[in-house]
Amino acid sequence: MSTQPSPSDLDPDRLKTYSLRLFGYMNGATISMMVCLGDRLGLYAALAGAGALSSQELARATGLDERWVREWLYSQGASGLLETRDGERFALSPEGQAVLVDENHPANGIGMFSQIPDLARALDRLPDAFRTGLGLAYDEHGADCARGIERGLAPWFRSIFVPFALPKLEGVCDALRAGAQVADVGCGAGVALLEMAKAFPASHFHGYDISLHALARAEANRSAAGVSNVTFHDARVEPLPGDHRFDFITTFDCLHDMTDPEGMIRQIRAALAESGTWLVADIKARPTYAENVEKNPMAGMMYGVSVMVCMSSSLSTKGGAGLGTLGLTAERLERWARGAGFTRFSPIDLGHAVNAFYVVQA
Repeated sequence: MSTQPSPSDLDPDRLKTYSLRLFGYMNGATISMMVCLGDRLGLYAALAGAGALSSQELARATGLDERWVREWLYSQGASGLLETRDGERFALSPEGQAVLVDENHPANGIGMFSQIPDLARALDRLPDAFRTGLGLAYDEHGADCARGIERGLAPWFRSIFVPFALPKLEGVCDALRAGAQVADVGCGAGVALLEMAKAFPASHFHGYDISLHALARAEANRSAAGVSNVTFHDARVEPLPGDHRFDFITTFDCLHDMTDPEGMIRQIRAALAESGTWLVADIKARPTYAENVEKNPMAGMMYGVSVMVCMSSSLSTKGGAGLGTLGLTAERLERWARGAGFTRFSPIDLGHAVNAFYVVQA
């Protein structure tokens, strides 16, 4: 039987430290919502390159009410996200522009914040998930969540993947220049495929996903890119073919979200040519909770995102794997890959802060 501690049992210093830690997270959550709001309203975009603006100037530039803009500026200045000049003028630094505005910069992270409203709405449904064990599929978070994931991942694909990462994969660029068949499993909005398609017009690229919201975004992106060598597939209707037709297959940040990642690895082995290459990108994960906490300063956030999105997706059907955000370790991935018939498994450093990469071959 548990008992509540009396006030006299508590160490005042430890109590203060604990309270500060808790409300520090509340502070972060509130500022994160303000970041999302600033992005939605175009406030960061208006500040980019404009120098130091007053609330009146920013309100005129955005067509918004000055009093609301002023309070938002105060929040951003107090949090250190905007520089304050003379107490009432605010500027976005070049670094802030890279992270908050320039979606072609590899450091850009604004897309992750645009998912906050959808994640907050998921809270209403998570108590049932805890009781039943069944989570939420990606599409249950809504179209804006798919757009947020796209925005979060796209900067790396646009700036780093094709010019710097692909050349590190032996023989892949030569095959793509000559004309290869390529699949991206869990393609999302198709940004990685479209970047490859533009760079290698002799090859044909196929994207597979089960999210209708993401596939709708992918088709819109394909049309905007003006490429004709990309095809997107609803994997529930047109599954990955098992005839070894693909010379190159990629999976980016999706295996840990799947209800049956081990089964998908077997499908990838059946779809990949004997001489083909599979590039895996997934969250850097260690074998134990203690190692994740020790090595990853964002472990607490990642386990929380897992409850809301990643593990939830992986448990969205009965018997789902439930790996979670930090659940796909190198050891587990290699064991599953070798069990599917792959014989070569090599980690490769592509300089990514969050993801680990692996080159897998028959």
